[in-house]
Amino acid sequence: MKPQSRLCIELPDWIAPLLPADPLPDPAARMALVLELASGNVQHGTGGPFAAAVFDSAHRLVAAGVNLVTTLSCSSAHAEIVALSLAEQAVGSYRLPPDHELVVSAEPCAMCLGAIPWSGVDRLLTSATDADVRAIGFDEGSKPDDWVGTLTRRGITVQREVLGSEGRAVLEAYRAAGGEIYNGHAALSGDAGD
Repeated sequence: MKPQSRLCIELPDWIAPLLPADPLPDPAARMALVLELASGNVQHGTGGPFAAAVFDSAHRLVAAGVNLVTTLSCSSAHAEIVALSLAEQAVGSYRLPPDHELVVSAEPCAMCLGAIPWSGVDRLLTSATDADVRAIGFDEGSKPDDWVGTLTRRGITVQREVLGSEGRAVLEAYRAAGGEIYNGHAALSGDAGD
């Protein structure tokens, strides 16, 4: 196999028609968009049940992302990482300007939690909880018990469980559809499962 020298992140074609041109001033509207993307990722079979989006201070969409771990064969292609990477490319900097917000369909895993402060966002909105994600089998890694306080101390405001029941519904739909739990305990230990 020839080594590649470049990782190219391309969102699935079905996403573009869903992206709004107008600002979304209501936090619930921003979360509804992200949950629509997460649900679409499940329905189209283009990755895990997760989505994220970065919005600027005027609540305009800068970039969206969906989980592309299985599509790209890349364990770091989580929705948050995809959205943050595309947003940074859109603004032309490895750090987003002040007053940017990350909206995610579920609370961040350990990897994504680490990326949030480095990205420059100063607000995080989440829907489904860490416990919801673990309940369908995903391993979210080791995070501080007070991860919200950790972000808050770094100047990042966190608002949790925005449309939480809708976020849980996306996860349940993924499990019901037989979606791959690519980093669950069985996958990490090499067990075939139950």
